[in-house]
Amino acid sequence: MNTALFDFPLPAHLVAQRPAERRDGSRLLVVHRAAHTVEHRHFRDLPEYLRAGDTLFRNNAAVIPARLHATRPTGGQVECLLLRPALEVSSLRSETSAQEWWCLLRPGKKLPVGATFGRAGFFTGIVQEKTEDGLARVAFTTTNGDILAVANRIGEMPLPPYITGHVTDADHALDRERYQTVYADRAKQVAAAAPTAGLHFTPELLAQLSAAGVNFAELTLHVGLGTFRPITAERIEDHAIHREVYEIPAATQRALFVPTGRRIAVGTTSVRSLEDFLSTHASPTDRDYLAEAGIFIYPPRPFRGVDALITNFHQPRSTLLCLVAAFLAPGAADGIAWLKEIYADAVAREYRFFSYGDAMLVL
Repeated sequence: MNTALFDFPLPAHLVAQRPAERRDGSRLLVVHRAAHTVEHRHFRDLPEYLRAGDTLFRNNAAVIPARLHATRPTGGQVECLLLRPALEVSSLRSETSAQEWWCLLRPGKKLPVGATFGRAGFFTGIVQEKTEDGLARVAFTTTNGDILAVANRIGEMPLPPYITGHVTDADHALDRERYQTVYADRAKQVAAAAPTAGLHFTPELLAQLSAAGVNFAELTLHVGLGTFRPITAERIEDHAIHREVYEIPAATQRALFVPTGRRIAVGTTSVRSLEDFLSTHASPTDRDYLAEAGIFIYPPRPFRGVDALITNFHQPRSTLLCLVAAFLAPGAADGIAWLKEIYADAVAREYRFFSYGDAMLVL
């Protein structure tokens, strides 16, 4: 399957640089798969499309203020982005603390193995290892708490590269609030990127859904920056998908296998966790489950555990775009052409794209 099938033209001004004034004020493009129709609404209208017994499966991972500014002994500036603790997958539970992390460093070429950098009064980092794909394993020494605690004091939110110009204290304060879901569990601060479909929910909207009999099931995907990497291979099948750790509690597993209504995934991160779990399990386990998702979802893949999807508008040639195309027509390749039609309509109507942009509901 040629990767060019998942390309589309996008005017630069449609890439959202700021969140909507209200979270639920974002626009919502509603896709009815059975009728092959679309509607144009707002996210606050979501309760009109859900009903008692439906379950929203949502990723409760909290985003780390992972971007740290530091200096080298020469005085040169360093940007260090914390990605994940340098531990075995079996040890990467949400409550894990660590002083060695896999990071992205800038300027990477000036920070070989053995190089040091830091910020006086907060931390020192020593590069222990570097990989071919540009990651650095860094050992941190801190003055108070572990490096995650330091990041919570002085770090900036790891906005994706297409969001630019956030440089003032007011910008960073806004991002700390809005590049985080209102239901993020601060005890599960494991993500280097936000599960952006969830950014549209407000406490009031969640209360309205709950009062209407809609259920909520929690899971945690340790979202990494791989989610933003475009597919560079000419064929979709040749792309090496990034791997991400996920946790699915026993209660969420039961809701997945014994649904009381539709199983609605909030975001592609939730879909990836659920479908990876279901690829190896035919029934719930009696314990919380921890694993690493390596699943790559693209047409014509069927779906085992997701009946509807809430998602944002994604980048051209991205693995997330492949997933949405597959979901539009499970088990067939028809979703690719329809997705391009839907996106062309969204562009014409000037929907806002990507992390701080608008949303889709696929029923």
